Amino acid sequence: MPLKPRPRNIPKIPGAVRLYKISAYVTGVMLLLLCMEMVLKYTPLHTELAIGDPRGFFVPAGTIRHPALDLSLGILIVHGWLYVVYLFMDFRLWSIMRWNFTRFVLIALGGVIPLMSFFVEHRMARTAMAEYETLTIERERALAAQSQEAAA
Repeated sequence: MPLKPRPRNIPKIPGAVRLYKISAYVTGVMLLLLCMEMVLKYTPLHTELAIGDPRGFFVPAGTIRHPALDLSLGILIVHGWLYVVYLFMDFRLWSIMRWNFTRFVLIALGGVIPLMSFFVEHRMARTAMAEYETLTIERERALAAQSQEAAA
């Protein structure tokens, strides 16, 4: 029998879902930028992105000059740190919902497989909110039954 969220954690579900959705979208977009950067760098184009280089925005790989900002490296670093935030939000949602470990791994893979974060986010957010609605209704019914018993 799968575990359900603890009663004290039920009010935390919408906030956890909201933060998870935001981190999933941001990580997904950064992963797409990272894939674009890899295609530019490791295909015959052999190009990197630079801001402030006198030769323009696209420069031959490995030739970015000092005053210029290496945007390719920036994308790598930003995606890495945002993935850490994504994993934290994944863990928070997973632990509040008390899902099995396989679901945690599936959500975590969303941050490293291009486009997967968008599909996984949609499914997990929908599942979590449906479970939240069910738990809220059950809780309201239990409180109503208790108040009726107390009145009788």
